[in-house]
Amino acid sequence: MHRITGKAGGDSLIEMSPTESFNDDVNGYHQHASSSAGSLQQGQSAFTLTPGVCVETCESLSASLASLAPSDHSDSPQFEAQTLEQINALTGLSRKRALFLKFRSRIDKQQQSKDSVFFRDGLRRIDFVLSYVDDKDGERKQERRKVYEANLVKVGLELETEDKSESEDGKTYFVKIHAPWEVLATYADVLKIKVPFKANDIPDNSEMPMNWLSTPFRLPEHIKHPEPDYFTAPFNKSKSDFFLIDDKDTFFPPSTRNRIVYYILSRCSYFRDECADKDKKGIKRLLNNGTYTAAFPLHDCRYGTRSRDANCESERYNLYKYWARFLCFFKEQPLNLIRKYYGEKIGIYFAWLGFYTEMLLFAAVVGTICFIYGFLTYDDNEWSKEICSEEIGGNIVMCPLCDKKCGYWKLNTTCNSSWQSHLFDNVGTVFFAIFMGIWVTLFLEFWKRRQARLEYEWDLVDFEEEQQQLQLRPEYETKCTNRKLNRITQEMEWVLDRTPTDLMGKLFLCWATVILWISLIIACVIGVIAYRLAVYAAFASIMKDSPTTNLQVVGPYITPQLATSVTASCINFVIIMILNLMYERVAIWITDMEIPKTHLEYENKLTVKMFLFQFVNYYSSCFYVAFFKGKFVGYPGAYNYMFGKWSKLRNEECDPGGCLIELTTQLVIVMTGKQVWGNIQEALVPWLMNWWGSRKARNHPESLYSRWEQDHDLQGFGQLGLFYEYLEMVIQFGFITLFVASFPLAPLLALINNIIEVRVDAWKLTTQFRRPVAAKAHSIGAWEEILSGIAILSVVTNAFIVAFTSDMIPRLVYMYAYQPDMNMKGYINNSLSVLNISAIDLANRPEEGENPSWFNSSITICRYRDYRYPSGHEKEYQHTMQFWHILAAKLAFIIIMEHVVFSVKFFVAWMIPDVPSDVRARVKRERYLVQEYLHNYEVEKLKIQLSLNSNNDCTCTPMIYPSLPHHEVLSECL
Repeated sequence: MHRITGKAGGDSLIEMSPTESFNDDVNGYHQHASSSAGSLQQGQSAFTLTPGVCVETCESLSASLASLAPSDHSDSPQFEAQTLEQINALTGLSRKRALFLKFRSRIDKQQQSKDSVFFRDGLRRIDFVLSYVDDKDGERKQERRKVYEANLVKVGLELETEDKSESEDGKTYFVKIHAPWEVLATYADVLKIKVPFKANDIPDNSEMPMNWLSTPFRLPEHIKHPEPDYFTAPFNKSKSDFFLIDDKDTFFPPSTRNRIVYYILSRCSYFRDECADKDKKGIKRLLNNGTYTAAFPLHDCRYGTRSRDANCESERYNLYKYWARFLCFFKEQPLNLIRKYYGEKIGIYFAWLGFYTEMLLFAAVVGTICFIYGFLTYDDNEWSKEICSEEIGGNIVMCPLCDKKCGYWKLNTTCNSSWQSHLFDNVGTVFFAIFMGIWVTLFLEFWKRRQARLEYEWDLVDFEEEQQQLQLRPEYETKCTNRKLNRITQEMEWVLDRTPTDLMGKLFLCWATVILWISLIIACVIGVIAYRLAVYAAFASIMKDSPTTNLQVVGPYITPQLATSVTASCINFVIIMILNLMYERVAIWITDMEIPKTHLEYENKLTVKMFLFQFVNYYSSCFYVAFFKGKFVGYPGAYNYMFGKWSKLRNEECDPGGCLIELTTQLVIVMTGKQVWGNIQEALVPWLMNWWGSRKARNHPESLYSRWEQDHDLQGFGQLGLFYEYLEMVIQFGFITLFVASFPLAPLLALINNIIEVRVDAWKLTTQFRRPVAAKAHSIGAWEEILSGIAILSVVTNAFIVAFTSDMIPRLVYMYAYQPDMNMKGYINNSLSVLNISAIDLANRPEEGENPSWFNSSITICRYRDYRYPSGHEKEYQHTMQFWHILAAKLAFIIIMEHVVFSVKFFVAWMIPDVPSDVRARVKRERYLVQEYLHNYEVEKLKIQLSLNSNNDCTCTPMIYPSLPHHEVLSECL
């Protein structure tokens, strides 16, 4: 079979078989409208092209094109019906020509738009896409859309609508939005967007010695630095020739273009001029009320393969290839490319996350060394040998740990937990606690320097003031009713008309809600503690005859204490996750009710509320185990009870090996469970949802699946997506700093999680989420202050953990003050007090005249964990002098450790400047050049004006650039 080609006007070549033909039935055409360009066969052949008549036929078809499709609105249903009526009116060869022309025009459009980010003309870039479904009862929605889109056109945006017949589901309309140069220039001036005006002439002397060692971790230069380095200045529309504008179509990158368009969309009204309802404004409200189903900027191309379209950028493909794949976990991140594609706000987050992960490497190495030290000194653990020996631990009878169902027990039953405790409770623990106090200071100080460098490189210097003044929330603007003079700018600005009573009432309601939820968390923690107290007796009675020994592997390690701790930790973790889901919506609701002025203020208010809640939610159980469990037990005959003696819930005791192993268990379960659950939520759930939603593309591989439809089926990243990522990492930061003395391997677990987290987040953004609207941010915001607060608090908590939770200080006091040979022999016997059962007043009887169920008349002496005088002593049951020596040593250790660590912290912070010297020099150089170039620019402009006046005696103002049509601007800043 021979194939021939035909060409019409400037269109691309179309291949066609001589046997391919068209059916006279128009419905048959519609049925196969999505077939490929090379298979236009329907019914029987009635019209055949031959090579001899190809040119003549194509010319006649081009003439028909002019008569059939003169309008740009050929996609509308009205025009579609009109065209079909014209085709039906034709007969013979003319009708066949018209059918071929209509089908070929659709094929050309589909081929152009399949992976394109441009309008049908192939010239105007799609900066934003709105989608909607035309409801049966949606007259009000249609009216809103009509008015809203008309207002968008009024401010200068250009729109192009894809009819629902062109969508895959046949229901969804797509409105493509393009911002021409005039609009971009106007709002770049409004938003003070910095653009290049001169190439950077300062040499880069950042080469480090032995730089070749980092070669395997580097990225290609075109990925690491996708753009040259320039000096920049805020864009000024009246001085456009001052800047380096080579091509107006590419001068503003796509991230800046979609940011400008979203700025307009969020402030454009959907009411007519005669309507005074100011609240009807912004795309967010239209999304909430269902007028539009989605609003998003487009990704530039497919991520899996490089686009064949030369006009389509490949930044998304490069991000997927060099960043979003897990096999790149050892590579550096392409931060400049991330910033260029997603904007500075997302770029700052990944810069911080990457730097945090790099610093975790040092903490993980030191923590692992401390753990290995505990493992290597396993055999030197004298007190564990005494607990496990039959001569010492086997002959020491311990007092019951609960009133009813618990009996006497031998000390050597805690042998395994004693050995496990030594892995984390050793001399290395003290060193690691001090190290982490210094590490967290180095992390924060070096991050400030890294952040300052990014602020300069990404043109974010002095952005704070701009953001406060220009990035007003549309929700705030719609509520403003009065104007007030700004003392700084001396301009009138909109302000909220709120009385002091109204303001105080809302603040009271907001913070009362926060306190109520925090109280709910504390109540849940108390409930878990009550569970621990109640269930311990049950586990003790079940395991009385050691049924767990039937389990060959884990049986010997299961004790009532371990079973209670593990089950309580799991229950606590489930409660934490449930409360998180419930509180998130509450926090957003009360923050919206406050109506913050700027986006930065909104995020800061929400950050404080969410972090306070999460802090209590995640850390309260760890604080209980670390600082309260085993501290208020009392002694036999005078035990303390949680809700009074009537509750019969006796306060928990620690094992003879200490409470540190229980804190480790709690920390491991909550921290690891949170990380695993977070990764499941972030990776598996989006993948399943998008897999389910993308079935239509797999079920119809031959059909057209346009760029906007692909992105429409992805999930929205959400305005608070980045907020939750920060919150997750800050909670993790608290785990590895506040309680790290109890678990030196916590930084290692965090490091492994973060290596996965970086790539999972990158994969989500690149493949599973729509492209977020670009936003600027000069820092990580309020999170930096929160991290500093956690860093200070961590020094205190770790000092108290070493002093009061571990047994490090009592052992050192015994070895140096009470053991002449300065060794640990006899420590266990020294640390246990003696109870003469026959001499005690049995006040714990369940009923009058009965002994407790654990009472055994054959046992006359039992031991308990404390430093008290025995029965019969003149100070019986009072604390011994050794107790006060140990308490003094603990307090002295806390004071010394805190002063040493804080002194080093402040010295390091003073020694390391927040802004590197080369960055400071570059900032000064750029400010100088801006002033110098602007001065020279104005001088040259004046010279031109004077020369024109002298030559032509013209009094008109010279134009630096051609005049452009003016549009309405949605900002009071102009």
